Amino acid sequence: MQRNTPRKRANLRDVAAAAGVSVATVSRVMNAPETVAEATRKKVEEAMNSLHWVPSAAARAINTGRTRFVGALVPTLDNAIFARVLASMESRLAAHRLSLVVATTDNDPAQEAEKAKGLVDIGAEGLIVSGITHAPQFYSLIERCQLPTVSTSFYDPGYRLPTIGYDNAAAARTALTHLTDLGHRRIAVVHGPSASNDRTRSRIAGLEGHSPKPDLSFHEVPLSIAGGCEAGRGILQAEEQPSAVLCLSDVLASGVLFELQREGVAVPQEKSVMGLDDLAASAHLFPALTTVHLPVSRMGTAAADAIASWVETQQAPTPSLLKSKLVVRDSTAFLSAAAKPGTGNRDGSDSDGQSIPGTA
Repeated sequence: MQRNTPRKRANLRDVAAAAGVSVATVSRVMNAPETVAEATRKKVEEAMNSLHWVPSAAARAINTGRTRFVGALVPTLDNAIFARVLASMESRLAAHRLSLVVATTDNDPAQEAEKAKGLVDIGAEGLIVSGITHAPQFYSLIERCQLPTVSTSFYDPGYRLPTIGYDNAAAARTALTHLTDLGHRRIAVVHGPSASNDRTRSRIAGLEGHSPKPDLSFHEVPLSIAGGCEAGRGILQAEEQPSAVLCLSDVLASGVLFELQREGVAVPQEKSVMGLDDLAASAHLFPALTTVHLPVSRMGTAAADAIASWVETQQAPTPSLLKSKLVVRDSTAFLSAAAKPGTGNRDGSDSDGQSIPGTA
């Protein structure tokens, strides 16, 4: 039985020879077609098709000095928040004719620095990172390479990198104020690991100095639905029972809600549950989760625009603050009328930048 021998892949010189033009002309057809006469351009395109020629990104990078890709470093892909950010980022970068390469860091600054170096080694023209806590070697790398880098999920106009994100402390205050406005004074706060996450630390700090001053108990658990379930069990075993649970992420709020329901605790009739993120699934829980909407899709788009502009113009962007919004649904209720279900919006919205019914 005769085997098919793979054909040698055509290169730029093969295309030029088949079209009867110079290699430089083929290059112009690829990179600046408007500068080539139409008849010549058609000859080159026909040669490309007949040879099944696909441009080599590596060769183009050598010829132009451009790789046309940006690296994004995110803590994890397990959280839907980062999936939404990356989806909007990738879509917007494509409009700028840039590609996106993603690496995960597991919230480890040393690992982030190492992976950032790997992205730079393969030609990243810019980086997009999460938060404002990074290893010294990371800063040394981007300063040495003069690499355009923006930080997301945080807003700090005084930070050494341009930040594009939201005020995490203000978002947490919005959530706590909603619960105290409903009459809740004994509130359990559930959050993920704070030592490795500056966004979580900022949200916890945002709860300080609130007036009226509530009685807060803090529960640190893994940032997962299982972690939320663990927190729910701990809360139910406490000697003094809170009337409300404030979770600093919707993932944790989902776990708490599931655990309370498993133990026969009615939400919001017996306990109110509040989240912070506004994940797509949160509007479809039962009861629908009251939360604070973070504009993560808009943030991804804004970060992509900022890094693309910086790469092209070599001008750093200005910091950008994106506002969070309260989304009132059915998982919270007035303490004095706990027998009534919440009257907030059940549908909510997962569309960044749009008006959200039932929000304040």
